[in-house]
Amino acid sequence: PSSFRCRHCRLDVSSDAPGTAHRNHCPSCLWSRHLDDDRPGDRAADCGASMEPIAVSVRSDGEWMIVHRCMGCDEIHLNRIAGDDNALLLTQLAVRPLAQPAFPLEHLGRL
Repeated sequence: PSSFRCRHCRLDVSSDAPGTAHRNHCPSCLWSRHLDDDRPGDRAADCGASMEPIAVSVRSDGEWMIVHRCMGCDEIHLNRIAGDDNALLLTQLAVRPLAQPAFPLEHLGRL
């Protein structure tokens, strides 16, 4: 298909994406759908549930990846960002560990 409707924000999204051959997430809200199984674009997954963007990761070559967690089966997938992805949301994902650390910051002063 040449487009899809985002299950999260309901935006009509073109399947064409700058910087990637297989658009698998909404450029506006960054949510995805669990469609791929082993390879990007294989569309072999049976789950089909929504996938929440939970973090970003950076490859050794500097390319950013969105970390998605499936709301149906808890599987984790890394997906390439696209050139038209919402830069503010990508940045919010990147700084989330600093804004919401997994440990209490008041203990840092005692080290």
